[in-house]
Amino acid sequence: MKQQISRRSFIKQVSVLGAVAPLILPRLSFASPPSSRLQHAAIGVGGQGAYDLQNIHESGKVDVVALCDVDELTLQKAAQLYPGARLYRNWREMMEKEEKRIDSVNVSTPDHTHAPASMTAIRKGKHVFCEKPLTHEVYEARRITLAARKKKVATQMGIQIHSHDFYRTGVQWIKEGAIGKVKEWHSWCAAVYTTKDKKRPEGSDPIPPNLDWDLWLGVAPERPYKDKLYHPFWWRNWRDFGGGTMGDFGCHIFDPVFTALDIAPPLTIACDAECISDEVWPEWIKATYVFPGGRMIAGKTIQATWMDGGKMPSATVSPHLPKDYELPKSGSMLIGEDGTMILPHVAAPLLFPEEKFKNYPKPTLEPKNHYHEFVEAALGNGKAGANFDFAGPLAETVLLANIANRFPNKTLEWNAKRLRFTNCPEANKYLRRKYRKGWKVRGL
Repeated sequence: MKQQISRRSFIKQVSVLGAVAPLILPRLSFASPPSSRLQHAAIGVGGQGAYDLQNIHESGKVDVVALCDVDELTLQKAAQLYPGARLYRNWREMMEKEEKRIDSVNVSTPDHTHAPASMTAIRKGKHVFCEKPLTHEVYEARRITLAARKKKVATQMGIQIHSHDFYRTGVQWIKEGAIGKVKEWHSWCAAVYTTKDKKRPEGSDPIPPNLDWDLWLGVAPERPYKDKLYHPFWWRNWRDFGGGTMGDFGCHIFDPVFTALDIAPPLTIACDAECISDEVWPEWIKATYVFPGGRMIAGKTIQATWMDGGKMPSATVSPHLPKDYELPKSGSMLIGEDGTMILPHVAAPLLFPEEKFKNYPKPTLEPKNHYHEFVEAALGNGKAGANFDFAGPLAETVLLANIANRFPNKTLEWNAKRLRFTNCPEANKYLRRKYRKGWKVRGL
């Protein structure tokens, strides 16, 4: 296995570049539950799922009444923290038995389970907090966005920095015209999610007695279990289960730019990649998008680039940065008519030229908590900022790069309304996956 970067170690690396707040942060929708407290169920309670549930529960307005995880050890650990919660291994069984007893769920599982679990909950009228990148497939993102809108349930995607002062400050500076209209935009990420040989390993390993491997696979194609290769973390490397670096970080890093510029669906996307593999993600990609213009965009269109795997733009692409300026390991650069903004992932935004902006005022922002905002939305108090009407189109855009990287150096023309590539029919088959036999989900 090639050396990879875990989320925790990655954030530590980024933190040396400046003051960094935690990725997951320390109260604001539609339909109301039958009481003033949410009766909540969690799907996936290990790792990120444990943290999601903890933060939702800490709102003080949530009763955790049901827990589900395919790993018995993880499930029992969570059960100690939420005594009295009913326990399940199969999320489909939980949604069937708990339908009349719960108001909301959080879906904090590997990516390939996001859409099936979220759609099932939405169709039953439950409020949904779902981790990024919201879904594994572009088609799934569109379907659960429309379903949530129709059912009028509260939703929130787990792009926690959406609510952080760092990103909100950058968004406000752009919207108020600090750097003028934006001419070009670059985003990048240092993380690497791949394997060395790019192939599925041969053979199988004994399945641990605590893990239900068939339930873990869910809608994905059947394959043998291999120890530590998929569960609990490195599923992110594999096309059947995760989204690679783009899937893991793209929604986070694109988020403030989408918010600030009111980005519409892309017109085209072209991608270069380290490799083409049906099994694993490339070590790096470079994706070039063309988006329609808007109020804060200088031209009729704007070109955006995404790079990962340690690749990044040169600081010299901006005329406003010092010649010796060192870009953060991950983040975005927005080049405007009157200046440039650097928005690290995760740290305070910076405006250049430094002399021009040294006394530029920071906005006064009311503190927000991404998780508690979801709880309030589910209780009928406002609408969450990363609800699926915002998060769905964002996820679609991110996931398009995970199709385009199969067609290096070909410009794919995208019709968002029809959900089709118009000049590359062979790419359309990757918009939607066929679910494994026995795992069909209504609405998907």
